[in-house]
Amino acid sequence: MGIEFARSARSTIGIEWEIALVDRTTGDLVCIADEVLEALRGPDGSPHPHITGELLLNTVELVSGVHTTVASAVADVYGQVDEVRAITDPRGVDLICSGSHPFGQWFDQEVTDKERYHKLIDRTQWWGRNMMIWGIHVHVGIEDRDKVIPILNGLLGYLPHLQALSASSPFWAGIETGYASNRAQMFQQLPTAGLPWILEDWASWEQYVEDMTRTGIIDDMTEVRWDIRPSARWGTIEIRACDGVSTATELGAIAALIQCLVEWMSTEIDAGRPVPSMQPWFVRENKWRASRYGLDAEIILDSSGAERLVTDDVRRLIGVLSPTAERLGCLPELLQLNGILDAGASYQRQLRVAAANGGSLPAVVAALSAELRGGTLPV
Repeated sequence: MGIEFARSARSTIGIEWEIALVDRTTGDLVCIADEVLEALRGPDGSPHPHITGELLLNTVELVSGVHTTVASAVADVYGQVDEVRAITDPRGVDLICSGSHPFGQWFDQEVTDKERYHKLIDRTQWWGRNMMIWGIHVHVGIEDRDKVIPILNGLLGYLPHLQALSASSPFWAGIETGYASNRAQMFQQLPTAGLPWILEDWASWEQYVEDMTRTGIIDDMTEVRWDIRPSARWGTIEIRACDGVSTATELGAIAALIQCLVEWMSTEIDAGRPVPSMQPWFVRENKWRASRYGLDAEIILDSSGAERLVTDDVRRLIGVLSPTAERLGCLPELLQLNGILDAGASYQRQLRVAAANGGSLPAVVAALSAELRGGTLPV
């Protein structure tokens, strides 16, 4: 199977942001995405070009255009938040974004009426119905198809950094899970989700897709739901491992880290240097550590097994990647990673709000809504 990789300008960036709809008074999820999307149709009846539905009717997804800078991509999707809010505010509905809803129950949620979603639920049953998860997806343009797999393999060493920084799902169905990112554990239960297989080259990716299609496991490449995957249609690598984030500040900081990592690796390949990668068992252990402990995780750094606290390595990366960020025009956003480390990741902030309000999870929802409306990290 030959898979054509679209032409894409190097290190351009696009962002997808999944937003949950909640009742302003109770904090419960509300299933009115179809109503919101209908209200967002153009004068000619056409659907909104960038705001779409998702698996469940409690969610809308905001999709940026292709941008050269992180700042413009974030401004794009944050502007779409205002468009959605113009529809939801008069209906008494607020917007939040986190990896999970603190107390929502799967049996109260409605599935979007599309064949692909009904097929997913029919196949995956209880696990599929429990996919009450929200995330951010970041696409970065790759100008040469032969770079895709080496960069993908290299990025696996930085998944714990991204997962810890974005971790925002400490609660699940009203329970404090003990995990910073319970979403990471839930999502990988789907049959084609989780960590990617280690591939050697583009031909290996083509063989994988052919095998999966021939045996009926997938109908098309979009059903490969890896934490990082090639996106041949757009000419990008898509990083899907991050929990949803509730502020534009966090969105920009994490997107900048991703864009800089991809560009740095691309530059290494241009110079004839190999992109470092790790044993898959280290990659899997790192994912679990970041999911469980978040910013308190001690992660494995390289194939020799060296370890470091993830926060210390994030600060090291800021220094290493700052010249790349300056060249890409995202240095202010990259430096905002320090703000996440100082204010705490979302899972830490949510736990603090619950503790300060006698364990109230509606109070956590209210805090998430206020963060999204304010757009910046709490001081």
